[in-house]
Amino acid sequence: MRRAFFAILRRDLALATRAGGGGELALVFFLTLVVLVPFALGPDLNLLSRIGPAILWLGALLATLIGLDRLFQGDEEDGSLDLIRASVLPLELAVLAKGLAHWLTTGLPLALCAPLLGLLVALPAEAMLPVAATLLAGTPALSFIGATGAALTASLKRGGLIVPVLVAPLTVPVLIFGVSASNSALGGTIPFLTPFLILCALSLAAIVIGTIAAAAALRQAD
Repeated sequence: MRRAFFAILRRDLALATRAGGGGELALVFFLTLVVLVPFALGPDLNLLSRIGPAILWLGALLATLIGLDRLFQGDEEDGSLDLIRASVLPLELAVLAKGLAHWLTTGLPLALCAPLLGLLVALPAEAMLPVAATLLAGTPALSFIGATGAALTASLKRGGLIVPVLVAPLTVPVLIFGVSASNSALGGTIPFLTPFLILCALSLAAIVIGTIAAAAALRQAD
């Protein structure tokens, strides 16, 4: 089962890193959004610094949604999903491998780029690493919540139009505590660890619940 798990993980990593695979597209979209928003807001650096964490988190959410519908739909179309269902590997572990691959190619690069992009939204130097830490802790929740929506629409031809509608409302708690922890790093009244630990708990819960829910949805679609 270990070999099957890592085989699925390597396969999805390879597919995501290809041209048009989704990983690079998400990063480019994130960069574009963070670059364009300051031009729309104008030269007020104080305003930009206050809403900078929200811009980064909103960009991370929208970038995560790009290509999310292909997480299972491509496998459904070429028959790979039937082979995964019939393999000795439990479907939950297969979903875990695919969700982990999605985070490694989408969420992790976004979090690593956050300190650099923080310069574009006038974040102070002492807040860049904490904001990156919130993205590192919170983006797994976005990937595995998204995996549930992708599994529900895997058998639909135009499922990509439905996935954001299903996923976006479920990510609201993650955005709330992610932005709250980021604002605490800027000198808010709430200690940084309070929302940050809640954010970590949300990601752990999303990994477990999202994996089980996505596997159940894929079984129902069989």
